[in-house]
Parts: sequence; C-alpha cells; structure tokens
Amino acid sequence: MLHPSPDSKDELIETLVEAQGNDVIGAQSREMLEGVLRMADMTAGDVMVAAPRMNLLSIDAPFDELLHIIIDTAHSRFPVYEGKKENIIGVLMAKDLLKLRRAPELTIRALLRPVVFVPESKGLNDLLREFRDNHNHLAVVIDEFGRVAGLVTIEDVLEEIVGEIEDEFDIAEDDGDILGLTDQTYRVSGDTSIERVNEAFDVLLPETDFETIGGLVAHEMGHVPKRGEPYELAGLQFTVLHTKGGAVRWFKVSLVVPST
Repeated sequence: MLHPSPDSKDELIETLVEAQGNDVIGAQSREMLEGVLRMADMTAGDVMVAAPRMNLLSIDAPFDELLHIIIDTAHSRFPVYEGKKENIIGVLMAKDLLKLRRAPELTIRALLRPVVFVPESKGLNDLLREFRDNHNHLAVVIDEFGRVAGLVTIEDVLEEIVGEIEDEFDIAEDDGDILGLTDQTYRVSGDTSIERVNEAFDVLLPETDFETIGGLVAHEMGHVPKRGEPYELAGLQFTVLHTKGGAVRWFKVSLVVPST
C-alpha cells in the first residue's frame, strides 16, 4: 500500500521512482507509467510532424512518381492533395498502390481513404482513443485558423508511452549499412547509397535518378518489392529481407557465381 497517497502528479512520479528503488517495479515499467502521466497534458501539436516536413502525394502525379516517393520515404500512409498542398482530400495506403498494377482501370482517387482532421489542441489521450475506436492510424492537424499545421500518427502517440518504436531490423546508424554475415553474404540497408554499394562490391550499378540501392532495385523490378523476392543486378543477387511502407529496409546480397 502506498502511504501517504500522492497529492499531485509530481508526487506520483516520485512515488514511482521510489517503487523502482524498492524493486517493486522495473525501470521500463516506471518509464511507461511516467509516459502515460505526461501524455495526459500533451496535445497533437506537441508531437505532430510539422507541415513543411510532411510527405504528401499529388492526386495528379503519375504512377512512377508516386512509387518513387513511397519507396524513398518508407511510409505506409500518405496524405493526398489536389491543387494546393493545403487541400488534402484523402489518405493513400502504400499497399493500395499495387492495385493500380493489377487493375489499370482504377484511379488514385478511387483508392483514397477518408482523412481525419484534428485541432492542434486535441489531447493525446482523446486522440489515442479515437485512433483505437475508429481504426485510424493517421490524422492531419489543423491550426486555429483552419490551416494544415502537420500530421500525427498513432505511432507518434504511443512513443510518448513506450519510447521510440523500432522494428527488428532497425539498428543504430553507427552499426553500418553493409554488414558481413557468416555465410559469406551481406545484409545491406535499402537506404545505402548506390555509390557505396559500387565501392563495397566493386560493381557498376546502372545510373538513374535514384540515390539509394532500395530505390534502384525497386525501380528495376518495376513494382513494390515483396519479402523474399530475389533480383539479380550488376553481378549481385538481391533478396528482399524486410520491407516497411512499400520500401525495402534490408536486402540480403550475395555475389552471383558465373555458370561454367
């Protein structure tokens, strides 16, 4: 039993620190509980991605341009605008873009999902509840004058509780983008520059407008790569290990042995 009872949020946090010191809860549990308490005072404006940093798609952009943006940014959802960037008309799921390949009669407009608008002052507790109840993962944030201020995702909100969310393939930047494996193959980040791949493997990859190996391979494939899909290019065998938001996060790369 906690006694005396905390009378304020600061005292409650001090109680959590004391509980950790007494081995009642672990450090991770304390941090998450503190995150829940902090989040109660935070708004969408506190955690949003500001408008100038938003990755938007134009409803009038050709398929190849849309694919290029999706591959380069590695997001899974994109606000779509018509005319001015302030005029956001819907949200496009990266996976839905594949439907245009299978059914050319479809249009981007037909694939759009409704966009949710929230004010900057929207409390994170309320926003998280709405994300959960409405099965939305993204909302466009509007300022007091009705202008687009930014966007916020369910991941942005959850990270206030659990800290930065990384998947199993996320590694620290200083761990490198080309990693040698014990079976004489390599794990290569999709964000690795084409120049670096050329130098590391002593090859000459095709010159294109793409700067990363992930973008180049997806361009050469002509579609959004799928996990486990192989592709041979410039004497290298690229096998897709992991994708996120339509972009390749990691390849397994091996040298192609010439047949005799």
